[in-house]
Amino acid sequence: METTKWDAWRTLLGSWAGEGGGDPGQGAGTVSFSLELDGRILVRKNHLDFPATPQRPAFVHDDLLVTYREADGSLRAGYFDNEDHVIHYTVAAAADGSSVHLSAPQTGAPRFRMTYVRAAADTYSIRFEIAPPGRPDDFSAYVVSTAMRRVAG
Repeated sequence: METTKWDAWRTLLGSWAGEGGGDPGQGAGTVSFSLELDGRILVRKNHLDFPATPQRPAFVHDDLLVTYREADGSLRAGYFDNEDHVIHYTVAAAADGSSVHLSAPQTGAPRFRMTYVRAAADTYSIRFEIAPPGRPDDFSAYVVSTAMRRVAG
């Protein structure tokens, strides 16, 4: 297993419980991070439950994020969800496991940014932002959440 490539993100490995909200409403769920393919990729699996509100029925959001290294050592990620969204990110990672995932600007399309910030030893804050078409740096929060490490037991 190529552990040195992912040392900065070791604090993310394992299972987390999270809650937060934003444009889709208030939700809660679980997220896990694991090294796969002999440590060559970092896989995030995310599951969120959004309860019914007077404005909409309950719904579930599932997504998969696969982070990998290019031959030059740069980090990239592919995001896929059960709503048919696919996002390609460049990734900047900090030594404490914090990271910023940023999609490239595309004419006529929104731009996305997902940021993980280590708030405490077993807590991360997560912010998913969207910039509207034509304004690729004008990000607004779409979902803001907190993830806490799940204790086995």
